[in-house]
Amino acid sequence: MQLKKIMVEQQSDARRNRGKDPHDEELFGSAKEQKKLLQALDDMHYLLSKDYPLRATLELVGNRYRLRQRQILALQGMACSAKDIETRKNKEVTAADIRGKTIYLDGFNVVIILETLLSGGFVFRGLDGCYRDISSVHGSYKRVKQTDNVLITVGKALQLLGAGHVVWIFDAPVSNSGRLKTLCYAIAAEHGFAWDIYLDNAPDKYLIAENRLIVSSDAWVLNGCYAWFNLASFIINKFLDDSYAMNIVNQAGL
Repeated sequence: MQLKKIMVEQQSDARRNRGKDPHDEELFGSAKEQKKLLQALDDMHYLLSKDYPLRATLELVGNRYRLRQRQILALQGMACSAKDIETRKNKEVTAADIRGKTIYLDGFNVVIILETLLSGGFVFRGLDGCYRDISSVHGSYKRVKQTDNVLITVGKALQLLGAGHVVWIFDAPVSNSGRLKTLCYAIAAEHGFAWDIYLDNAPDKYLIAENRLIVSSDAWVLNGCYAWFNLASFIINKFLDDSYAMNIVNQAGL
C-alpha cells in the first residue's frame, strides 16, 4: 500500500477523531484571523529575541491583538527567539542522515500532531520549522480512529528514510500509554517495522540523554537534545495532498 493512500484512508469504526474545537474555525480558519496571528508571531519573535520572558511576552502580545486562549496557545507553540532557531537548526539533521541510524521518537508528541491533522484539526508551523498542535492528553490518552493510520504512516516514512531501528518513548504516567504500546507492537509485527516501545516516567529527560537522534517538536527537548529530525514536516510536506494545507497555519513561514 502506498504511503499517500495510507494517509487518507479512514477506518470505519466508531471511535472519535481529534479534529477541531467548535470555535477553531472562527479563530484560525479565516485569512483575517491568520494574518492577525502571524502579526502577533512577528512581535513575539522580536521580543523573545530581545530576551523578554515568554510568559510576560505572551500576555503583552495577546492583549495587544486581543487573542483568545486557543490563539495564545497556538502562538506559544509557533514562537521562539532567534537564538532558539539557531540552536535547533544547528542540531537538525537531513533525511539522508537517517539512513542506518537508531532514532528515538517522542511518542505522544509525534502521534497527536498527525492525529490532529488527519482528523481535520488545525496544526501550526513554528518559526523553527516544527509543526505543533494545541491538543492535550490531560493525563489520559484516548485512541482515535486515525491512530492506526498514523502509526503505519510513521513506520512507512521511516522505512523510506532507511532508519536502522526505531524506539518509541511514551509517558508512563499517562493513562492508556500501556494500551498504545501494545498497539504499536501489533502494528510493528504486522508491517515488519523494527520497533521497540518503552514507557518512561520522564521521557523528555530520556530523549535528551546521551547522543541520541530524536524526533520531537517539544521546544525544551529540541534545545537540549544532541540531534533531531523533523519527521512531521517530512511526512506533511512529502506525502500529504493539498487538501490538508488549509488546516496548517503559517505553512510557508513568515
